[in-house]
Amino acid sequence: MYKVMLIDDEDNLHAAIEKLLVQSGYAFCGAKDGETGLALLADEKPDLLLLDVMLPGINGFDLCRRIREAGRRIPIIFLSAKTDIVDKSIGFKAGGDDYVTKPFNATELLLRIEANIRRHKDTLEFARCCNREGVARIGELEVHFDEYQVFVKGKPVPLTTKEFEIVAFLASNPGKVFTRSQIQEYIWGEGEADVKTNSITVFVRKIREKIEENPSEPKYLLTVQRVGYKMTDKVEG
Repeated sequence: MYKVMLIDDEDNLHAAIEKLLVQSGYAFCGAKDGETGLALLADEKPDLLLLDVMLPGINGFDLCRRIREAGRRIPIIFLSAKTDIVDKSIGFKAGGDDYVTKPFNATELLLRIEANIRRHKDTLEFARCCNREGVARIGELEVHFDEYQVFVKGKPVPLTTKEFEIVAFLASNPGKVFTRSQIQEYIWGEGEADVKTNSITVFVRKIREKIEENPSEPKYLLTVQRVGYKMTDKVEG
């Protein structure tokens, strides 16, 4: 079941959208201002966000920008009233994915939600694996998903955010091989122009220098020749 979150200050809209979504098989959560919404976003980890543009306090565009700067790739659909003077290009530049104008047709809203979830399905699956709670243990390597930390032999490893996300993604799928292009798409998003696949090779080298006893003979983050990389599912010896 996918979870949809609404950030909007209208009580009636919350009630109407919650009813619509629950009847359509979605889970729902909501907030009525930006700061509360940011906290709830971290706690609830929804799969899609409906975000009002004209919020009290921080507006929807600025909130979207903060969400993207924090590294969250959740699909975001902006809600704006017909009477709002909105430059939609600002929303897209801030990281929004779609717009729906209020008042909206229920069927159209559901179709937009379904389309965005379908378009971002791989991203959502990655987000779910990286939003895992608990710990993955592979030999003496521990990945603490909810704390964004990696330990080797009980000692913390100083990984950058992107390094951790690569490790977390591979550790969530031990034994499964991913190409450099697949890793790039999962971490940075499809079509990110300023990230090249050979950057993944550099990230892997840096990660190995931090987690492997002998980076030239890795036992955790393995290369599969002519294919890509995988996290081992069993450490020998």
